Amino acid sequence: MSTEARYFTDPESMPPPTEPGRFLDLAADVERVSFRPGLTFRPVLGQGVLVMAVYFDPHAEAPRHAHEEEQITVVVEGELEFELGDETRLLRPGMVAVIPPRVPHAARSHALPCLEYDTFHPPRRALLDLAAAGMATVETRGPGGPSPSGGGVPRG
Repeated sequence: MSTEARYFTDPESMPPPTEPGRFLDLAADVERVSFRPGLTFRPVLGQGVLVMAVYFDPHAEAPRHAHEEEQITVVVEGELEFELGDETRLLRPGMVAVIPPRVPHAARSHALPCLEYDTFHPPRRALLDLAAAGMATVETRGPGGPSPSGGGVPRG
């Protein structure tokens, strides 16, 4: 079997999918969620993974914390001072931090805003619980109202 055939598996050789795929526009379809001043999240939940667009205002901070879920952070715009375990680095666009379960980490922006994407596997339980309990500040997207179902994290 070729490398290409091993990577691009023929869908006919697999069981049927458990749900259909979907397309989303982060700005139009996914509500902003905020747990801390200066940080805005746009979470998108799949069956076994959570991806969040995270926007840091200038001089915003995600305090040192740890969690059971594995996390990968990719910086897209701006700069982010990222503390991972005992090491701190300044991440710029295209740089990545891989955070295994239970490894302490923190992040802070400096004079410029920053956009980064966090991927969690399995989905970050604390986010799901806070959203379900209505403990997160959810900002609607204006006159169009809240996002349609199937967008980001479900609200309680």
